[in-house]
Amino acid sequence: MTTEQELRRRYSPEGSKLRGVQRELFGILTDLADICDKNNIQWWLSSGTLLGAARHKGFIPWDDDIDIVMLRKDFRRLEKILHNMQSEEYVYQSMRSDIEYVNTFGKFRKRKGEIKITGGRYRYLNYKGLFVDIFCIEKTSYLAARIARVVYMNLQHPTLYIKWRWLRHAMIRLIEILCLGILNPIFRVIGAINPKGEYHYTLGNAWPRSTFYAKDIFPLTTIEFEGRRFPAPKDADAYLTNVYGDWRKLPTDEQIRKAIHSEEYIEEIYGKEQ
Repeated sequence: MTTEQELRRRYSPEGSKLRGVQRELFGILTDLADICDKNNIQWWLSSGTLLGAARHKGFIPWDDDIDIVMLRKDFRRLEKILHNMQSEEYVYQSMRSDIEYVNTFGKFRKRKGEIKITGGRYRYLNYKGLFVDIFCIEKTSYLAARIARVVYMNLQHPTLYIKWRWLRHAMIRLIEILCLGILNPIFRVIGAINPKGEYHYTLGNAWPRSTFYAKDIFPLTTIEFEGRRFPAPKDADAYLTNVYGDWRKLPTDEQIRKAIHSEEYIEEIYGKEQ
């Protein structure tokens, strides 16, 4: 048995809840890909999804989400399309469609169903079904990305503990106006001083250290993921190395457990061992 087969049998064998979710996530991805292709939105697999494609030709065996990314101009276009989409199956979750959702990226999400995640702001969300994360990157410096992240996240975090819904909502919106509408344009001026030509996740995102370069991304190519080819960076090796370092090295079992988002899948994999 190959290492890949052993990993699949250990973490997401056929018939397991996690493997079933991965197949459902793949369906969401293909539907989103069709929307992007139909509207000439340029995008590519990113983060753990790209790593899975490069290392496993599909999902990382213990992964329970999908990430795609695009440039800011395409992200804005896609947001308009998804917000105007009439669908009984999907919803685009963003600050606009769900006031309790404070992330600067969006989720293309199933309207029905609920992922079992505990803690944080999850309990307040209007939509809790399976999803694909849609990130955008912009040309800016690490300094600007870091400052924007610290200011926005530190201001939003205390709103978690406001019990009165009307006050919590008012504070969330006030912070969004202050950070995204007033401060981020200033931070973008700072980020324009960018001799390295770096791209980072859009300002306010929780992962400012992730660094991307146009030379590694464009022109896009394709990569196999679960038997279908999807857009991918031109140099996936360099792209993944910038984000993960030695991405070919498998994590420890302890690191894998921490990477799984849902308690349901953690219990399925590790429950009998406790």
